[in-house]
Amino acid sequence: MQKIRTGRHCAFVMHVHVVFVTKFRHKVFTDTHLTHMDEIMRSVCADFACEPVAFNGKDNHVHLLVNFPPKVAVTKLVNSHKGISSRGSYFAGTLGGAPLSVVKQYIQQQNRPV
Repeated sequence: MQKIRTGRHCAFVMHVHVVFVTKFRHKVFTDTHLTHMDEIMRSVCADFACEPVAFNGKDNHVHLLVNFPPKVAVTKLVNSHKGISSRGSYFAGTLGGAPLSVVKQYIQQQNRPV
């Protein structure tokens, strides 16, 4: 069962899966980089009243699963993350078809670099 969040006049369960990719898919991230990025992503999410659900990555991209309120535009959330953490490309997708548990499992199973 997904946790239903509430605002003053609404109830919502909205998630977005965002993938940030390095420029030209260069393999630059290490575990230390990803740990630091996780902290940054959590800080940005807090600024938007979003809840980070899962974060992980590989040497050339990172995955972020976020529970966000309806007042937050996904583009503003993504651009704030990009402005702080990277200059590469990104992909954002809503979770209309896949169960949340499947997306979380996919993100957690990324082969994190050493």
